[in-house]
Amino acid sequence: MSDARSTGTRMSGEQRKAQIMKVAAELFDARGYQDAPMEAIAQKVGIRKASLYYYFPSKDALLVQMHQEMIDLIIDAQQRRLDEDSLGPRGLLLAIMTDLVSLMETHPGHLRVFFEHYRELPEAVREEIAGKRDCYQQMVVDVLERGDAEGEFRIADARLAALAILGMCNWTYQWFRPGGSRTAHEVARYFYDTLLDGIGQRGRD
Repeated sequence: MSDARSTGTRMSGEQRKAQIMKVAAELFDARGYQDAPMEAIAQKVGIRKASLYYYFPSKDALLVQMHQEMIDLIIDAQQRRLDEDSLGPRGLLLAIMTDLVSLMETHPGHLRVFFEHYRELPEAVREEIAGKRDCYQQMVVDVLERGDAEGEFRIADARLAALAILGMCNWTYQWFRPGGSRTAHEVARYFYDTLLDGIGQRGRD
């Protein structure tokens, strides 16, 4: 089966790699990383197994690329906002939360791989990804600390608050389904409003 026959038109190398990662994420999500062989990925994509190895020399290489892409995407998005310097702490926080929840729409299947198959990465890559995760967490802490300093937030422990925010947004991979009753932007906004306004009635202990 040739690439041209399987797609109706010839893809560029980057397009093919993106297609392979999308299919692999779906299979890893449905079957688990260990039970999704390269042969199944190639068949689903519509190329020969040998062609798949041209783009990714191993299943580990696929897993590495997925993790790198996900963490770099959200770090780069936040860094661009910081470079533009057009948003205050509240705007930055909402944008961060929207980025995280929106991954369920833009990269379905990838998040389960990112969170549940992290330990299956080669050790050197796992350490690199861990460093990038720490970097992103610090970006969230920085926004919270800035907001506290500027009187936008009232936070006793910015690092603990950052972990709570990340946990709330990241856990959506367990239940959010694109095309449901709420969009990712709506879910992120609800989380944000709940975080800032709380759920307790005023005047109650």
